[in-house]
Amino acid sequence: MTERLYYTDPYARSFEGTVDSVSLRDGRTVVFLDRTAFYPTSGGQPFDTGTLAGARVVEVIDEEDGRLAHVVEHPAPAHLAPGVAVQGDIDWPRRFDHMQQHTGQHVLSAAFDRLFGVRTVSFHLGGELSTIDLARETKPDEIAAAEADANRIVWEDRPVSIRFATKEEAAALPLRKESLRDGTLRLIDIDRWDLSACGGTHVARTGAIGVIGVVAWERFKGGQRITFVCGGRALARFGMMRDTLAGSVRLLSVLPQELPATIERLQNDAKDQKRSLIALQTELATLRAAKLAETAELTPAGRLVLKSLDADAYGLKSLAQVMTEQPGFVVVLASAASPSLVVVARSADVQVSAQQLLASLIAAFGGRGGGKPDLAQAGGLNATAVAILEKARTLLLP
Repeated sequence: MTERLYYTDPYARSFEGTVDSVSLRDGRTVVFLDRTAFYPTSGGQPFDTGTLAGARVVEVIDEEDGRLAHVVEHPAPAHLAPGVAVQGDIDWPRRFDHMQQHTGQHVLSAAFDRLFGVRTVSFHLGGELSTIDLARETKPDEIAAAEADANRIVWEDRPVSIRFATKEEAAALPLRKESLRDGTLRLIDIDRWDLSACGGTHVARTGAIGVIGVVAWERFKGGQRITFVCGGRALARFGMMRDTLAGSVRLLSVLPQELPATIERLQNDAKDQKRSLIALQTELATLRAAKLAETAELTPAGRLVLKSLDADAYGLKSLAQVMTEQPGFVVVLASAASPSLVVVARSADVQVSAQQLLASLIAAFGGRGGGKPDLAQAGGLNATAVAILEKARTLLLP
């Protein structure tokens, strides 16, 4: 069993240990030591990284037999051998970040529990954001109250101590959540605020958390997921939000407090403009369709319109639909650009299948598309508009 130095001294950045064994596992070098300060993935907290005898530690795994497996970059240095004394160095910025987030979680979870009797079901410490899952939903004003009370504890700079107790001793203590583990329990005691069984790394005083900020919440598995940041992450998020806000107010020439109302006004203006644009496009399509309809060729298949136009798929479709609202029309429109877009449409009283005609054009020139008997469209046809329209004529008028 590996002696875990972080249990009693989470601030240890360097340590010395002796190599017990070195092995290969799935193509990776795994080193076991008699003692270590590296934290493994456990309890919602990610593993530490750093170096071991100069080799980069890329993962730390908690084995079932109580040993910690240090996965190092392969191939490992030759001096990493059984019986050799080595120095380990923790990636301190990563470790301290985890300490801030994990201790902040204890403080925030205790705030929800103390104020509203809401239990934390699980915790996850991510690379940028952390989450706690609550047993039930809370209201926005309750979340704000818990956040405020949690920060009060942070700013009071209360001591955070480490205690050990047997399961029987712990049963008589006011733990926030009962531990299901046997044997000696490691307890994290936040002075007059929270007592929890936990094997993670934590700061020595709540002031080192800096600040706790709730950034989002959502329903999750019958309860609620709270997303939060602490310390350095909170500062980084503030910087991102500050820069985003500054850029937005500069572009819109408004004060920060005017931004929500300005965005709402712009959204409403955009909706009005979109409605106006659609109306104008519809009017224009009606006029263009009328002119195209005048060029229709009278054929046994119907009043045939074969045209190449400088338009996108929406424009071609709009024109075809307007023309085929009148009886007797068969319309094939192709874009002037290559690869070509094609729209085939027919009036309700015409027997030609737009879907089948388009399928024949795709078979001849490639592309992808589909539709219904009265309207079909495709893109990516590998031919000129002239060739496509001539093929359509041949298919309609054999």
